[in-house]
Amino acid sequence: MRLTPEELSARKRRNLALAGALVVFIVLVFTTTVLKMKGNMDDRRAAATAAATR
Repeated sequence: MRLTPEELSARKRRNLALAGALVVFIVLVFTTTVLKMKGNMDDRRAAATAAATR
């Protein structure tokens, strides 16, 4: 089966859109993970400080 130039162009656009969506998802997951880790580190630091002042 041979694809026409229009079909090849449409396939390329779909692949680029899918790749872009995947990159956005990866960045979102990475950012969420880093922010949660930072929040946990801040909470742990605050708990350690509170325990040290008792």
